[in-house]
Amino acid sequence: MREIVIEKNEAGQRLDKFLAKYMNEASKSFFYKMMRKKNITLNGKKCEGNEKLAEGDVVKLFLAEDTIEKFSSVQVQEVKKVDLDILYEDDEIILVNKPAGMLSQKAKETDESLVEYLIDYLLGSGKLTESGLRAFRPSVCNRLDRNTSGIVAAGKSLAGLQMLSGVFKDRSIHKYYQCLVSGVIRDVKTVDGWLLKDEKKNQVRILTEAEAKRFGGRDGDEEPKRIRTKYEPIATDGRFTLLKVTLLTGRSHQIRAHLASLGHPIVGDSKYGGVSKVNPSGRTVKYQLLHSYRLEFPKLAEPFVYLSGRVFEAPLPGYFGSVLKETGIRSP
Repeated sequence: MREIVIEKNEAGQRLDKFLAKYMNEASKSFFYKMMRKKNITLNGKKCEGNEKLAEGDVVKLFLAEDTIEKFSSVQVQEVKKVDLDILYEDDEIILVNKPAGMLSQKAKETDESLVEYLIDYLLGSGKLTESGLRAFRPSVCNRLDRNTSGIVAAGKSLAGLQMLSGVFKDRSIHKYYQCLVSGVIRDVKTVDGWLLKDEKKNQVRILTEAEAKRFGGRDGDEEPKRIRTKYEPIATDGRFTLLKVTLLTGRSHQIRAHLASLGHPIVGDSKYGGVSKVNPSGRTVKYQLLHSYRLEFPKLAEPFVYLSGRVFEAPLPGYFGSVLKETGIRSP
């Protein structure tokens, strides 16, 4: 028999969800059968699986230890050591300044991403244990393209993950970007469009309303998604413009494709037509000059009221600053 006392990171979820993480090799039918036979109990009573767990609850598994171990596997991927640029951290959440070139989440099993580096950091610092990974796995709540740098928010606890997921989903948290684009932009604008993604090419294109309606009615086509992007110029040298961009909707490659469709591709973004140099003698830009630099939290209820209205910023990466220096454009 094994007794499990529910801790903070495990509270707030349904019992069946907790069991599926704790014994991740077992089927759902196995759990429900064991609960019906009272081989799994909650606080000494028969349970059905839909109960919401609270801190201090006691789950008892009246199962042989070898059965529990057979159905349990904690996978900790060995990754290269990476020094994360941590902007903010508390017991619930962590904000990381992701460098360009790093995946936010793995695309295939062998990938290493910010999630794996984060788990390695938490394990190495003693803030997470391998046994704790049975019931909760820290994860990021917003994703940036591999070659986009800037702020990524992750939940260290279940409560933190749920809060962050909620504010990103309802867009009450505000995200701001800086990017360097070709051409001169002098006016603040909010622009609309319709985004169509090609999954095979991992590329999107921007459609007019009329084009979007045509695509929406054809079998096999992905439905175009409406997008809104706000941008305002910070400075220009007459060839390039540094922009502050606000995502009013959040779609894959939205900023990159939307600006390119307006004739202002991001410098270094070869996928969408961006130039790789700002002058003939200048360095080749390895990454697109797009950086998520500012995150503003909305008003939050307990236990996250301490984050209400908080603003976090990530400095531009060095290569971005070097390119700006070559153009004479200054970022505030």
